[in-house]
Amino acid sequence: MKWLALILSLSLLVLTHELGHLGFAKLFHTRVRRFYIFFNWKFSILKAKKFGGKWHFLFFNAKTPDSWDEKNLAPEDQDNTLWGIGWVPLGGYCDIAGMIDETKGEKDLASEPQPWEYRTKPAWQRLCIVSGGVLVNFISALILFSAIFAHWGQDELPLRNATLGYDYHQVMLDEGFRNGDIIYALDGREMYDYTETSKALLLDNPQQVTVLRGDSLVDLTLSGSLVEQINRQHVKHLFTPRMPFVVKDFVAGSVAQRAGMLAGDSVVGMGGVPMAAYTDIAEALRQHAGDSVTVNFYRQGALDSVTVQIGSDGKLGVQLVTDLACLFSVKHIDYNIWQAIPAGISHGWKTLMEYVSSLKMLFSPGGMQNLGGFGTMSSIFPDHWEWQAFWTITALLALVLAFMNIIPIPGLDGGHLVFTLWEMVTGRKPSDKFLSVAQNIGIIFLLALMVLANGNDLWRWLSGKF
Repeated sequence: MKWLALILSLSLLVLTHELGHLGFAKLFHTRVRRFYIFFNWKFSILKAKKFGGKWHFLFFNAKTPDSWDEKNLAPEDQDNTLWGIGWVPLGGYCDIAGMIDETKGEKDLASEPQPWEYRTKPAWQRLCIVSGGVLVNFISALILFSAIFAHWGQDELPLRNATLGYDYHQVMLDEGFRNGDIIYALDGREMYDYTETSKALLLDNPQQVTVLRGDSLVDLTLSGSLVEQINRQHVKHLFTPRMPFVVKDFVAGSVAQRAGMLAGDSVVGMGGVPMAAYTDIAEALRQHAGDSVTVNFYRQGALDSVTVQIGSDGKLGVQLVTDLACLFSVKHIDYNIWQAIPAGISHGWKTLMEYVSSLKMLFSPGGMQNLGGFGTMSSIFPDHWEWQAFWTITALLALVLAFMNIIPIPGLDGGHLVFTLWEMVTGRKPSDKFLSVAQNIGIIFLLALMVLANGNDLWRWLSGKF
């Protein structure tokens, strides 16, 4: 399910990105020879082109007929684009005539520049064409965030509303945190929001953390190597709310259901030993695997208990309530459409700035080990289909795609953008040969980066750290 969600999300983002390029190209009467979603190595699932007054289609085709070539078409059909669907679901491309990009080099250009080619257009038009994909991705993210707020509203978990405290990753425990602590302040600044606190720990490099431990405030002085340890161990979550053990449903053959437990029961202890958090109860169950044990729980406000014969797997055979809004006092904000638009724009811009700030972690010790590829991207999707999560993650990836493409590396839109801006400032246009060489160098660098990122994913998968 995670991989299906990732492929669908990236497909939508690549489609809109390339449509951004195509839209500006068509606006300035620049010929777009091919427009593909997915890569068509060796063959295409579908090809479609309009000429002679009607649409023509080819399915599972390896070679496009010569009769489809623009040189063999009537003049009124030569501007028409070949639309295609490839079979390798890793991207797509927009083949703009007269543009040196990942689809062609200097030798692929016609000897004489043509008026309908990218290279003959004014610099400002070329600037619009190369930046169209980034612009559309950025605007798409803002639209998605606004639509999410308008439809679902926004949930925020106030930090101190997680009444059982938080479970901390080992790197945090090594810094002096204890499971059950609630972060109260960072460097003297009181913290109220769970998500904001997580980001501040990563990006602001706090020196002192104040936690609420029981009824007391305790100051912790951090070692200064938190980010390094996070990079080295590829930490996904520094801390997570300690969830109560509330039964939602039962799996087939559940030992808890056979013993008489019901949906809605809230487990608060085992064998008379109080324990309210899921992590503590799950560990106790593992220790009692194969044993008979008394499970204490609340049912409709009354304390009760049953004796359960725990299976060899150390589980009760239940599904738990995981919706934070059902377990804690969550702050929910409803928006009408006019409120959602500015809220979505503000949230999108803030998210982009936080993402850009987080990139500095790559340049800290061990940072490149934290670089992830497709496996890392798939891991952020839930393991079950949830539309709100899907669109929220898609909006985030749209911002990531927009920013990554604007980086001034040949092979990315940012590389074309820099060369075009150079021409506009100096009045000197880089030669086709220079652009072709720069493009090849950029592609090699990007491929190496992709190998590193996905190699990290493979290593994490083999070592069981995914």
